[in-house]
Amino acid sequence: MSETSPRKAVVLVSGGMDSAVTIAIAREQGYAVHALSVAYGQRHDSELDAAARVARMLGAAEHKTVRVDLRSIGGSALTADIDVPLDGAGQGIPVTYVPARNTIMLSIALGWAEVLGSADIWCGVNAVDYSGYPDCRPAFVEAFERLANVATKAGVEGAGIRIHAPLMRMSKADIAREGARLGVDFAATVSCYQADAEGRACGHCDACRLRAEGFRAAGLPDPTRYA
Repeated sequence: MSETSPRKAVVLVSGGMDSAVTIAIAREQGYAVHALSVAYGQRHDSELDAAARVARMLGAAEHKTVRVDLRSIGGSALTADIDVPLDGAGQGIPVTYVPARNTIMLSIALGWAEVLGSADIWCGVNAVDYSGYPDCRPAFVEAFERLANVATKAGVEGAGIRIHAPLMRMSKADIAREGARLGVDFAATVSCYQADAEGRACGHCDACRLRAEGFRAAGLPDPTRYA
């Protein structure tokens, strides 16, 4: 690798607005983005179609999808036959939380980063305007980074592993404005927990409500396609 070659980064991409903005930030900082999506048994494939579209649109060097069957253990409205809450998720951690999802996704990203010789993993987790998932908090990201540097050859013998979560303390409005600044086409993204086969949103689930409120608070038009 020459001294002028861009640094490689593995960026988790779900197809939603947060991961799209995360790719754009990584690209702006000069990284060659190796986009990673995980087909974990989620309710629909349209978000995976959006992930491929977003990775291509934002200039990822490559995009890989890894399959993990979390539907076989269920426990979430996104992986089991449980209704997605509409018009308010109620108190506590909502049933749309997928047990161990972010731990598994970051673990796969960690393995690919080692293979690529990358020290940088990026993810779009957010702890401000989000659904209250425990694996979207700073404490989780910091703990996983410590684990990554204990559990890997790169951590023990190499330059170490860093987990980047640039959206962690941003509101959805901040994220919408940052994406607009970076030229992200949010119409290409899918955030809805129960989008249809064409990627059209329900407009009532927690993800839809947070997204719509983000655009409204940012003073930006909402480009979401609704069913």
